[in-house]
Amino acid sequence: MSAEKDIKLDFGRGERIGLDEAIFCSGKSVVQIGSILDEAVAKRAPLLFTRLSESQHLSLAEKHREALDFDPISRTAILGSPHPGRAGAQVVVLTAGTSDVPVSREAARTLYYYGVPVKEISDVGVAGLWRLLERVEDLKRAPVVIVVAGMDAALPTVVGGLTPSVIIGVPTSVGYGVATGGETALRAMLASCTAGLMVMNIDNGYGAACAALRVLRAIDGRA
Repeated sequence: MSAEKDIKLDFGRGERIGLDEAIFCSGKSVVQIGSILDEAVAKRAPLLFTRLSESQHLSLAEKHREALDFDPISRTAILGSPHPGRAGAQVVVLTAGTSDVPVSREAARTLYYYGVPVKEISDVGVAGLWRLLERVEDLKRAPVVIVVAGMDAALPTVVGGLTPSVIIGVPTSVGYGVATGGETALRAMLASCTAGLMVMNIDNGYGAACAALRVLRAIDGRA
């Protein structure tokens, strides 16, 4: 069976819901990814690829590698130009530790694809609370703050007590022992005493960025 028969891209999704189809690359063959790239190039359609591993990227044909803006940390790639910029709507993406950066960068790169200004702030976990307190003014200026944390995942609760911004928590699979691959962080966020905290699935930086985009568009609609 050819790769083309496995693929049916949804180029109309952006018009329907304001979010393009993203290509989740985990589990896809290099042939399938190449076929997707060929179809998108033929239609001159921009695309965001998530969970694209370095080995997958290196195995692509040279013409495909050259067409992509690939970031190995976030495992994202962008085909074509990002969407036009959005004036004044800045999202802060905050991480508890540098080990959480692959997930936070996935969120930041997704927002970049949609033209949303992003401020990335890393390594401000509650074990050194003073580092977070130094950035409170940055948080207050942002309509949306994405907080990425593993281990005990206390950071979103603390941030929620410091700023009126929309808070989107992303638990990560970072941690020892009973962290159990992010399940402890997920349960901690779900049990948070911060009112109105939105919580994504484990390691889902892409989903957090899409939630932020929906919030920003709702704000735009009221403006």
